[in-house]
Amino acid sequence: MLIIPIKDGENIDRALKRYKRKFDKTGTVRQLRARQAFTKPSVVRRAQVQKAAYIQNLRDNIEG
Repeated sequence: MLIIPIKDGENIDRALKRYKRKFDKTGTVRQLRARQAFTKPSVVRRAQVQKAAYIQNLRDNIEG
């Protein structure tokens, strides 16, 4: 359970924004979606390798 202490005189919109940011960092929604269907470990590894290659390619293009 997430607890967001609200300071005296704090705007409710700012507190809600802090809650949303904290909720996103926990990764609850991502974890829930990942658990809806089983993904084979080989597929997970392949996706990780593809993501790493893509990021490396972006970094190489920026440097060069």
